[in-house]
Amino acid sequence: MDGRAARWQSHREERRRELIKSARKAVHALGSDASMEDIAAAAGTSKSVFYRYFGDKAGLQQAVGEVVISQMQRRIQEAAQSAQTPREGLLAMVSAYLQMAETSPNVYTFVTTYSAGEPGAATGGMAATGALGHFFEEVRDMIARPMRAHLGTGKEAVIGYWPTAAIGLVRNAGEQWLATPESPGKPDQETMARQITAWLCVGIAPELETLDPHNPNP
Repeated sequence: MDGRAARWQSHREERRRELIKSARKAVHALGSDASMEDIAAAAGTSKSVFYRYFGDKAGLQQAVGEVVISQMQRRIQEAAQSAQTPREGLLAMVSAYLQMAETSPNVYTFVTTYSAGEPGAATGGMAATGALGHFFEEVRDMIARPMRAHLGTGKEAVIGYWPTAAIGLVRNAGEQWLATPESPGKPDQETMARQITAWLCVGIAPELETLDPHNPNP
């Protein structure tokens, strides 16, 4: 690659980063269903520019998702490394995940879904899922490593399946919590993180043990 081509490539990469940053700000302000035209207008350019760099809305979602997910992954990894026990590690990771998602629910939803009406949506869904899927695979491995060290050998059935099940619980509970309107009954972020961690570690056994079968409404 000669000097001119290298400069052009560097310019394209810088411009792409600027567009991703602008798109993220636009989605944060406008909502996860913002159209390419809305996003381009908020960025002060035309949607043809976004199509040129990202192909379609699914491509833009993939690009924004890679940035957001990378930041979320680093935050979760840092949180896990500071923990002293497996349970503390789970709480730290759940807290970091909820904090990042709560920072901008619009952006989180934007990068975990795609709009079926957009050009290229037939293949775009796979791309968006791929970015998120890679993220959760990394988190699964982060959960499995301390479990393997803590449980030792002979527990591969647990280590092989439980982290995947845990991620499903965290994601589904977390996304429902994000989508729940604010109300006195909605837990705050810290309470929700501790509740999810308790479900992961002991399930709902404590609640079931308090029920008297002869008096279900004590």
